[in-house]
Amino acid sequence: MLNILFYILIIIISVIFMEIIAILSHKYIMHGPGWVLHKSHHIKARNQKDFELNDLYFIFFSSPSIFCIIYGFLHSDYLFLAIGIGILMYGVIYVVLHDIMVHGRFGLKLSLNINYLKKIRKSHMKHHSCKEKNGATNFGFITYK
Repeated sequence: MLNILFYILIIIISVIFMEIIAILSHKYIMHGPGWVLHKSHHIKARNQKDFELNDLYFIFFSSPSIFCIIYGFLHSDYLFLAIGIGILMYGVIYVVLHDIMVHGRFGLKLSLNINYLKKIRKSHMKHHSCKEKNGATNFGFITYK
């Protein structure tokens, strides 16, 4: 039983750690040298169903999860597996909160009357009010200012 609780804790810590990684990479990579890809996400006049260059970051951010899950399964390493599942869970949370609830991507629109979710949306829309590489604020995806 303690083993299961330990791995659940690792999953939760991995989700939290991924938010920190996402904030830092969003601020210093996407709004830095990676702006060439990320600026496609800040352009307002686009179809929310369309692919944007920013979507390539999905490959980059999902790679550690894929690696950890495969390695964890192949080597019965449940620590790696738990970390991979935590990263995967962060990715799912990101897609639901950011892509669907905030941006209505994939032709889906989900709106829930929950204060936390309203604050996430407001914070992210403030981030999108800046259309340039520099000057943006609120780089978190599941946290808000």
